[in-house]
Amino acid sequence: MRLTIEKLIYGGDGLARLPAQGDARKGKVVFVPYVLPGETVEVRIAEEHKGFLRAELLEVLEPSPERIAPPCPRFGVCGGCQYQHLGYAAQREAKREILRETLLRGAGTALREAGLELPQIELHASEEFGYRNRTRMKIAAGPEFAMGYRRTGSHELEPVRDCPISSPLINCAIAAMWEMGTDAAACAGLHEVQFFANHDDSALLVELRTQPEAASAGRAADVLRGFARHLRERMPEIAGVAVFASGAAEDELEETSVRASAHAEPFLVEGAASLEYCTAGECYRVSAGSFYQTNRFLAGKLVELVTRDRSGKAVLDLYAGVGIFALPLARVFEKVTAVEIGASSSRDLAANAAAVTGTGRIRTVNSTTEDFLRSARGRWDFAVADPPRAGLGPRVARQLAGMNIPRLAIVSCDPATLARDLAILVAGGYRVEQAHLVDLFPQSYHMETILHLMR
Repeated sequence: MRLTIEKLIYGGDGLARLPAQGDARKGKVVFVPYVLPGETVEVRIAEEHKGFLRAELLEVLEPSPERIAPPCPRFGVCGGCQYQHLGYAAQREAKREILRETLLRGAGTALREAGLELPQIELHASEEFGYRNRTRMKIAAGPEFAMGYRRTGSHELEPVRDCPISSPLINCAIAAMWEMGTDAAACAGLHEVQFFANHDDSALLVELRTQPEAASAGRAADVLRGFARHLRERMPEIAGVAVFASGAAEDELEETSVRASAHAEPFLVEGAASLEYCTAGECYRVSAGSFYQTNRFLAGKLVELVTRDRSGKAVLDLYAGVGIFALPLARVFEKVTAVEIGASSSRDLAANAAAVTGTGRIRTVNSTTEDFLRSARGRWDFAVADPPRAGLGPRVARQLAGMNIPRLAIVSCDPATLARDLAILVAGGYRVEQAHLVDLFPQSYHMETILHLMR
């Protein structure tokens, strides 16, 4: 079947429509991967749903002038990247258009009813490759070792020995893990590894995930400890290895939603349990299991865009993580209230807060945002919210809208949930003062958005 691609959509696919005549499904929307706007392509329908179809790309008949040769030989097979066939400048503009369209689709009615418009979206670019400070891979430990990402549209493992979007040190660690994988007995039970590099790519934390029974079996734990020790000996830059017990973990390459379970704790740590990560003049303790922003080139820009030109008496930091915003805000506000539910992140937040000049300047709260806001008492001049992919959600958005805080900064990794939350906040009396797209994830469809709202 021959189709013409109209545009790119959030998720990385191109959108086309079946011909208006000659097909019982006429006019139906078709989603096609690895295509570009304006291209004529040959496809095969792979899935039929009530409102749309998904197709497999067979051939690009008339390529876009923006199409380039993907630099990674696994592009199109590995599910980690969606845009390597598009030049980086064009990627950024495509994301800006997708973000604007998504926000207007979800919040446009609320904006129009309030007599408001969405401002121009400012775009902040990254280095194209080598930007990830955190990389998560699946492991198949037997009968032959393999490590990599899920294949596109599949749960099958695509072996990966190097990853061009990951930092140089992480790629060294990937190579070391492949070398270690020759010891099948030591790798038995491992199903996932995560590498986290510090700000200057000089030190690593490694997180291994294994089956739950390994946590209680003495022999299995001894083997894992030996494996961790051997890994550190092979690569001195590895500051520590932490082993978590879990079943098959959810499939996440992108870090936009990698907020470790609020109750996950390593049962074995070899070496250090944390790294020091310095961003925008502040240094943070980040432990195994804690969340931290993924792009090693743009973390400081993210902090700057959220916190600049803001000061006052009291600020509220929701979904605070290890305190990436709380610490710089404590330099310009008299009092910071930082709320975080994750156990590991919350401990790091408290430790990082204690290091800020002025004892007690940051109050840390280990709670869900919804529970905290339900009983919150006080007045704040400014609030920051950096929720996971699910967004604030209607209840939290309504709670925030009802608190009469003069200014909000919403940091989002999903434009669809952001649009839903924005509609509620606009209906509650806010307007969008600034909109920023921070491209934390080049070569993929993921994007980070900052909206500054004013009552």
